[in-house]
Amino acid sequence: MRWRYNETVLAACTLAFLATMAARLVISPVVPQITDSFGVSNAVIGLALTGMWMAYFLAQFPSGVLADRYGERRIILVAVGGTAIASALLAFAPLFPLFVLFVAALGFVAGLHYSVATSLLTRTYDEIGAAIGVHNSGGPLAGLVVPPLAAWIGVRYGWRAAIAVGTVVAVPIFLLFARAVRPIEPQRPDQPMAERFELEPLVELLGRPKIAFTVALAVLGDFVWQAVASFLPTFLVAYRGQSATTASLVFGGYFLVQGITGVGVGAASDRYGREVATAGCMLFAVTGIAVLLAVPGLPAVAGAVVLLGIGLGWGGALLPRFMDHLSAAERSAGFGLVRTVYGFVGALGSVVTGTLADLFGWGVSFGFLAALLALVFVALAANRAFSLGY
Repeated sequence: MRWRYNETVLAACTLAFLATMAARLVISPVVPQITDSFGVSNAVIGLALTGMWMAYFLAQFPSGVLADRYGERRIILVAVGGTAIASALLAFAPLFPLFVLFVAALGFVAGLHYSVATSLLTRTYDEIGAAIGVHNSGGPLAGLVVPPLAAWIGVRYGWRAAIAVGTVVAVPIFLLFARAVRPIEPQRPDQPMAERFELEPLVELLGRPKIAFTVALAVLGDFVWQAVASFLPTFLVAYRGQSATTASLVFGGYFLVQGITGVGVGAASDRYGREVATAGCMLFAVTGIAVLLAVPGLPAVAGAVVLLGIGLGWGGALLPRFMDHLSAAERSAGFGLVRTVYGFVGALGSVVTGTLADLFGWGVSFGFLAALLALVFVALAANRAFSLGY
């Protein structure tokens, strides 16, 4: 089979997503070292990580507007190059306030990538569920390799060296993307950018019932995803009694499962419908958390991680639902807008989970996450049963 240029675009976008995700994921395995180094609590480090994820999602809407004006290729290059720079600054942060500032900057520049890349792939492919599933696998692939590596480097050389891995990963991918992906014509090069930020059209888009319903589901799903990405290794150490090395390997396994199954989740949404595939993901994830909380033994942890990895790969099923309800002209900025809204609220998952863990323990905090996913399943089932059309 001959390699086609659209496959080059997909591969380059996936690697760019890997780079921006790797820089964020190197933090989780060394959270205990960071809290010890700066003398802060789980709630405080959770607040810093929430700031990173909020900044990440705040960048989604303006990134779409910028892509419409200047082209997707340029914005993705800014995202990957900015990730390399921000990771380096974070690794050398001498004080915790500067750490918080640089982690927010990392979130913002990394956030320029996803909506723009998704829009580019939507312009490139017809079966967008499968393409988005492949693209989403860049995150799990980063999660497979980077957390165990960061944990090992953190133990041997300290947390600063572990965080610098983000720069090491991003630089070659920046160069590869610049060489492999051709410039692309922007969709709205002459429209004044101020018009894109007018309030009334934004409110109208978010107020459409199908968009609003999907945003609500994505808020809850992303809340849980952020919490798990921030605290799963810490949960495994504190609640399950795993070593830091084992916890990081399990964390990597979680992302490996997402990487393997993410394409299948997207393909299932193309074939069986977004609603059915998303509901199935919720069932897998709730079961996975329940096993983590209640079933002892390492085999139970392994099984739970498989279930959780499949379930929290819901993006390949739910996110194409937005594209289904946006016109071609709306997709860059429109998808960026909904990403900003649901992701900004969902980013509270880190601080809320860390605070619940400090106050009530890790069992309560992860049980709360399972309840939120169960609520998504119920909402989807009710929508289907009563034919509400959302």
